[in-house]
Amino acid sequence: MKNNILEYKGYHTKIEFDSEGCVLRGKIEGINDLITFECEDMKNVEKEFQDAVDDYLQFCKEVGKEPDKEYKGTFNVRINPELHKKLVYVAMKNGDTLNASVEKAIQEYVLENHNDDGVVCTV
Repeated sequence: MKNNILEYKGYHTKIEFDSEGCVLRGKIEGINDLITFECEDMKNVEKEFQDAVDDYLQFCKEVGKEPDKEYKGTFNVRINPELHKKLVYVAMKNGDTLNASVEKAIQEYVLENHNDDGVVCTV
């Protein structure tokens, strides 16, 4: 485990400590379905996450559902209307679509804030 992020079979989770219940908790990130897990022992947290992923994949198979994939590349962003207007103008001026302009801006932001934690950002 690097920091508090785990990966298994292409799914990720961020482990959080609940001081009230004195348990470690996580949920599968980046999917529409809500899949959570918890445990009391740090030694078992990775296994609990893996079991949650395996259970999710097995459940989907049993009910004939395609399991959600992480981060499909679409999301809604709410911004100030004036900024939205300016962004559309810049996109048109540069011959880009709004989506292409937003993607470029996000890519720049991610590359500027990239640290050496093993995450590689490519588009």
